[in-house]
Amino acid sequence: MAREHTASMEDYLEAVAILSREEKRVRVNQISRALGVKMPSVCAALRKLSEDGLVDHERYGYVKLTPRGDKAAREIFHRHEVLRHFLIDVLNIDPEVAREDACRMEHSISPVSLERIAKFLEFAEVWPEDEPFWLKNYSYYVEHGRLPEVCRMKASGNAR
Repeated sequence: MAREHTASMEDYLEAVAILSREEKRVRVNQISRALGVKMPSVCAALRKLSEDGLVDHERYGYVKLTPRGDKAAREIFHRHEVLRHFLIDVLNIDPEVAREDACRMEHSISPVSLERIAKFLEFAEVWPEDEPFWLKNYSYYVEHGRLPEVCRMKASGNAR
């Protein structure tokens, strides 16, 4: 998806995709509850997404992603998951905060930055140690608010 839609429209696509995995048949009121918006707002968004060929929706009927809408929703969800994973597993962000931040970030991150974060995560997952030494030290720094001894030594010029 070439990011021609607003963050709000992307949120609607993502919500329809997630709900359709859970429920198979998605209604306007489910989207309204999932996004915490009023039903007329959902109807207006669905009208726009329908005009753009991303959803099929008839008044008072079910909502279904078109193949193009499904592809766009999968891309949005992928961006969200990469960012959420990075925030939780690398930066030690609380999962709820990470979910919210990833939702905001997914709409504006460049493809290059997203690709680099995804590659970083792939690399970290196949690293031969359970947790890389530097990541363990970073976790210590976050938890205790002070650099681990090995880092303090390097910062003072006493380590190689």
